[in-house]
Amino acid sequence: MTETRWLDAREAHLWQSYRDAYQELTTALEGRLIRNSGLSGADYALLHPVSSSENGVLRTRDLGRSIGWERSRLSHQVSRMEKRGLVVREECESDARGSMVRLTDAGRAAIEAAAPDHVDAVRTHFLEKLTREEQEQLTKMLDRVLADLPSRDLCREDGTTPPC
Repeated sequence: MTETRWLDAREAHLWQSYRDAYQELTTALEGRLIRNSGLSGADYALLHPVSSSENGVLRTRDLGRSIGWERSRLSHQVSRMEKRGLVVREECESDARGSMVRLTDAGRAAIEAAAPDHVDAVRTHFLEKLTREEQEQLTKMLDRVLADLPSRDLCREDGTTPPC
């Protein structure tokens, strides 16, 4: 059994700052999104990739993979959004086991109305706090961390292994 390598003060501070920044930034962005558009962060997370896809429709498993959600969470969120008329579920023509999520006119109107303010919030609370050089450095660092995470190895090309 190997001995635990505890975090030193500098490492602990970095880790806590990252966790606090992530949590507080998420809270600020979600609060503003709800106040100004009526959409939750989960609504926006789902509407964004569907609205960006060809014809405003995505296969459910591809949608789940793109936002990093498990099937159950995605299914519940899609059901809630269906009730509000933002999306509809459809059968997948190429695979009877699969389903599609399609953006409705109301869903497109909601994401188009919310997006400008959300982008402004991201700029205000995050991007404008960093210089262009810091943004580039942070992007490289986070990409390096993401590339080495074990969950990336679990994803199969066919998307069958959660949380893909």
